[in-house]
Amino acid sequence: MRDPMTALTDAFTSFLFGKVESTRLPVRTSTGQAQAVYLPTAAPGLGDSGVIIGREVYSGKGYIYDPFQLYGQQLPAPHWLVLGESGNGKSALEKTYVLRQLRFRDRQVVVLDAQGEDGVGEWNLIAQQLGITPIRLDPIAANDDGIRLNPLDPAITTTGQLALLRTIIEVAMGHGLDERSGFALKVAHAYVVATIRDRQPVLTDIVDQLRHPEAESAEAMNVDIDDVRAWGLDVALVLDRLVDGDLRGMFDGPTTVGIDLDAPLIVFDLSHIDRNSIAMPILMAIVGVWLEHTWIRPDRKKRIFLVEEAWHIINSPFVAQLFQRLLKFGRRLGLSFVAVVHHLSDVVDGAAAREAAAILKMASTRTIYAQKADEARATGLVLGLPRWAVEIIPTLTPGIAVWDVNGNVQVVKHLITEAERPLVYTDRAMTESSGPQLPDELLAAELEAEERALYMERHRHGGPGSATTVA
Repeated sequence: MRDPMTALTDAFTSFLFGKVESTRLPVRTSTGQAQAVYLPTAAPGLGDSGVIIGREVYSGKGYIYDPFQLYGQQLPAPHWLVLGESGNGKSALEKTYVLRQLRFRDRQVVVLDAQGEDGVGEWNLIAQQLGITPIRLDPIAANDDGIRLNPLDPAITTTGQLALLRTIIEVAMGHGLDERSGFALKVAHAYVVATIRDRQPVLTDIVDQLRHPEAESAEAMNVDIDDVRAWGLDVALVLDRLVDGDLRGMFDGPTTVGIDLDAPLIVFDLSHIDRNSIAMPILMAIVGVWLEHTWIRPDRKKRIFLVEEAWHIINSPFVAQLFQRLLKFGRRLGLSFVAVVHHLSDVVDGAAAREAAAILKMASTRTIYAQKADEARATGLVLGLPRWAVEIIPTLTPGIAVWDVNGNVQVVKHLITEAERPLVYTDRAMTESSGPQLPDELLAAELEAEERALYMERHRHGGPGSATTVA
């Protein structure tokens, strides 16, 4: 019972100021009960359908990504840019992503493998595991009945052939063709296509026509034949490099019979080509256009075109224009282009800044691994990343990256299963062994177990749509 004086004081206070709240007794609870009151806050995920990448660092939820599932809803384009310095996990991410995508029946992947180890491309282990022979483009082997890709393959339209020839010449010359040189090339190409019917036209035929143009071609333009020959001389010298120079054998013959364009994985091994030579962008231009006309078809398959050392494409105005067209038309044909580069400055400060910006704009997904602070700031400025993401990029450890999926920015830890590890490990030259290779059945079982674990983890944390978004 309360003291009478206290009761009188409370009554007088209530009369003057209104009713006084009684003191609340403390409530004892557990963390399990309290979490219903204080809801966890985390950005929403990308959904449950697609390929498992790993876990979101801050929420612990499983991170699932698939450009084909997200296209049209959360993604305006299915193309993807991967950035970061060597040794931080870009290669492992690419390989596990491809392995997991290939578990879907309607997927096809082409890889331009520009990095080599032990005399073969770094995708060689994965190709062997899947029973696939890489298409090795090697100027030395090509002279001994190696792989050839013909820029004048009848599978490529005449318009595409002429555009490809112009690109090859412009990349090699370092500048665009003038009107007279372009006319000489056009006349030579038209004559070769019109007159050679019993076999595939080849580059030697174009070089011969440039050196010895037909009189009727000159007469049609009311110019002297010696002028036409002079106009085409520089063009003939450039193409002669593909016929008799350091790139001979790979492009100056009919396309090799037996290249399986229906295989789930097609690997072009470019590791025998000097990555710093003019040959690499020329090679990528030829492969890209050849694939555009022979591999990409309106058959409702989902295709992934992954290019390592992609700065060879994006940093050349003429090659970038070809791939820019490929990316535009690829969206309606189910094509996802994946470009892997070390630094954004490799492409945005080069000669093809305008073309590079257009390609970057079409890449709605950006994955950024660790970079130095100044590079991170430049990357954040170009890509429009939030400040907090820019600040943590230099602190990221290998295997962890900032993912920006059309404005949905997350920090994601990439997970690799034990079955995948020996297939994606690419530092054998610096270590003793890459570990034992595992059979397909174990690889599938490992991936399935990882999928189940991440699925349960995601739903235990609330799943997409149930988390609260914080600014």
